[in-house]
Amino acid sequence: MSEHKDRMLAGELYRDNDPDLVAERLRCGQLLDEFNATGAGEDAQRRTILEDLLGGIGAGSWIMPRFQCDYGYLIRLGDNSFLNYDAILMDCAPITIGNDVSIGPRAQLLTALNPMADHELRRQRWETAAPITIGDNVWMGGGVIVCPGVTIGANTVVGAGSVVTKDLPEKVFAAGNPARVIRAL
Repeated sequence: MSEHKDRMLAGELYRDNDPDLVAERLRCGQLLDEFNATGAGEDAQRRTILEDLLGGIGAGSWIMPRFQCDYGYLIRLGDNSFLNYDAILMDCAPITIGNDVSIGPRAQLLTALNPMADHELRRQRWETAAPITIGDNVWMGGGVIVCPGVTIGANTVVGAGSVVTKDLPEKVFAAGNPARVIRAL
């Protein structure tokens, strides 16, 4: 394993143009090309590709094309969970999605972080990443964006178009930009 992959997995600064990481993203892209080219009704083929691509996919879970991610193996999807069309999961850190989760179309789960204060580090392609965790029975509306390091508690609903910048507790409805708790459920 390369030094930069070790650093990425440890949540430290790493360079995303490291040749080993570039090769892993290429492999991921090739599997995504296959997945996204499947036709309606080719559920078994989609499942086979996802089992090869992802770090784990539970029984009864599925993802609709068009699906995009960086590495795949850092994504774990629990049982009976669903990602709708055009999901983007930037998995430079682990993304854990619980059981019975429904994620609306064009959702984005983004683990990558770029240095804010040091523009030279950005120019040199250094970045970090922070994991995202989605609890069981969460429902996220279309177009939701989840930022790096966020945990969404079980049985929470996130309104369409929300930008989740901070952790959300269990059993709440949250919405807005940035998302805030509207009420308990």
